[in-house]
Amino acid sequence: MTPEELLTTTRTVRKRLDLTRPVPLELVKHALQVALQAPSGSNTQRWHWLVITDPGQRAELGKLYRRACREYLDSPRAAGKLFADDPERSKVQKRVGSSVEYLADKMGEVPVHVIPCLETTSSELPAGNQAGLWGNLLPAVWSYMLAARAVTLGTAWTTLHLAYEKEAAEILGLPENVHQAALIPTAFYTGDTFKPAARQPLEDVMRLDRW
Repeated sequence: MTPEELLTTTRTVRKRLDLTRPVPLELVKHALQVALQAPSGSNTQRWHWLVITDPGQRAELGKLYRRACREYLDSPRAAGKLFADDPERSKVQKRVGSSVEYLADKMGEVPVHVIPCLETTSSELPAGNQAGLWGNLLPAVWSYMLAARAVTLGTAWTTLHLAYEKEAAEILGLPENVHQAALIPTAFYTGDTFKPAARQPLEDVMRLDRW
């Protein structure tokens, strides 16, 4: 793939995650090695990556994710309920909502969970510039997902389990000063085609010089 193809066809994979095919750890490690080339503030590299393959731990995380996702799906902010007054966009949102619900039921069966974490100097996240803080980690998470796509793995960026962050931290044995950013289910995918998604026109979201 060209860089542009990789960037425009790395999609959120939920229903097409292959739950039956084991994922070689070396592929995950390769993608993480690529991710470590991402920038971090002052080159601190305070990231940590939990790779969860143990069936019991995946099942426990899956339960937390399912509970959080059920609460989300019942809320007015659920993906499938958005843009109800726009028929074309509503159809897309309903498909997204359906795939979110599917993953909620299957998360514990996904072969690999990758949980990117950020280490801070205390147990509390500092007040103030949260964008700068999480900017030390999130570019690397996206790099991991791109690198996974390049080695034929599918991923999805999920954060719903963070509604039960403390419970997840107990499952994972995290120190108090290590904070989770996401849960990235990782598996081979079924099918062989991905294409760019529909997006808002650039002229609707770009401003030149001033708002």
